Amino acid sequence: MHLLTNPVKDYAWGSRTDIAELTGRPVPAPGPEAEMWLGAHPSGPSRLGGDDGRTLADLIGADPRAGLGDATLEAFGERLPYLLKLIAVAQPLSLQVHPSAEQAVDGHARGVYGDPWPKPELVCALTPFTALAGFRPPEQAAMLVDRLGVPDLKDVVSLLEGGESLGALEALLGKRQAAEQIVWAASAVHHPDYELVVRLARRYPGDPACLAPLLLRRHELAPGQALFLGAGVLHCYLKGFGVEIMGSSDNVMRAGLTPKPLNVAELLRITDPATAPLALAAGPGGVYDTPSPEFRLRRIDGAGAEQSLPAGVPRILLVTEGTATAGTTELRQGESVFVPAAGPALTVRTTGTVFVAEPGI
Repeated sequence: MHLLTNPVKDYAWGSRTDIAELTGRPVPAPGPEAEMWLGAHPSGPSRLGGDDGRTLADLIGADPRAGLGDATLEAFGERLPYLLKLIAVAQPLSLQVHPSAEQAVDGHARGVYGDPWPKPELVCALTPFTALAGFRPPEQAAMLVDRLGVPDLKDVVSLLEGGESLGALEALLGKRQAAEQIVWAASAVHHPDYELVVRLARRYPGDPACLAPLLLRRHELAPGQALFLGAGVLHCYLKGFGVEIMGSSDNVMRAGLTPKPLNVAELLRITDPATAPLALAAGPGGVYDTPSPEFRLRRIDGAGAEQSLPAGVPRILLVTEGTATAGTTELRQGESVFVPAAGPALTVRTTGTVFVAEPGI
């Protein structure tokens, strides 16, 4: 078992309090802290406890069979297939989508994607968490857009009335010249969806992606609730703090609401309006059951909670509340460990909450 030190990403949309407070560092942090990565992805691998400078990727690379186990090696090769994160959303993220396994391989070969792997993901709320994900019924979106009364949006309304959600999105993203008029119209309608349009426009003036709330479903997660996003699901996280797990990939296509590079054509190519996000609660054993083979997330929760985990797969444990004991190792809030597949079966006890990441095989 290896205690981990995990890199924190300072993206501009991050919180200056959430990650710092959970990990016991001074609050507020000097700057925004958006994500803490727990895993072996080359863009931010966790480091092992001690002062030798080794990373989790180094450990796995030195003995893949001991680190990953036979089943994980057979399914994914010599790499940890998941990436666990803390995600702290103080400002809305970009409007984005992730590719499927086949699209990732093809796009990587074409130089479009940095990784040849997909990025399904699941976010589990630690605080109230708000997201836009998946398309509304097109007739409902048509009514919301039509209510603005903006002549330049007639083609968008017509496409939605015809059931063409993806075509409507493409048309909408081309309305940069009309963005100011659209936002002015939204400010005159007193409704949460239109108020969100105005709020996004203040942060990203002139960006037609600010109208995305009228096309997408809004999800409000209470602590402990989760949302799974498969390939092709258009989404944008708005606010909240949570634990996120995903395929170990950094493949993201963006269409707006960000200063980062956009690739609208590729986003439209891989977006699937028919694929919906899955709202999940923890099932037996605290497991959030998803169709993803790359990962499985479980939550061991409640004072005195105890669970036995069989050997044979690589796991990362993260304590988000209280304390825990993993085998004979004591962990405080904010601490995390990697448990190699070759280790013995493990009993986990907690006074609060522990998240456990493992492959979904």
